[in-house]
Amino acid sequence: MSSRELLELAAKAAGYRIKFGASGDPYIQAGMNTRAWNPLTDDGDALRLAVKLDINIRYHSVLGQAFAKNAGIERQIEQNVEECNSDRYQATRRAIVLAAAEVGRTMP
Repeated sequence: MSSRELLELAAKAAGYRIKFGASGDPYIQAGMNTRAWNPLTDDGDALRLAVKLDINIRYHSVLGQAFAKNAGIERQIEQNVEECNSDRYQATRRAIVLAAAEVGRTMP
């Protein structure tokens, strides 16, 4: 699944309207305000998404994996750090977005 598809599903789960600028940068509209939003690259956006969707996050340094799980999701999402250029923060953000996208996928 592409990053764009993941962001669209995660935004849907969070109740955001997502738009993509001419350069492909994602934005959300909340009321009258529009702001940049990319939880795949921004720690703050990822944390706000995790809090909003009640996603539990855990990083396991020995395994080199980030884990994320929403109370409504049956399975735990795992993201290997190796797949994220050995960046544990990127792996954690991606695990959060994957869990959020899973929530969005189950919504009508």
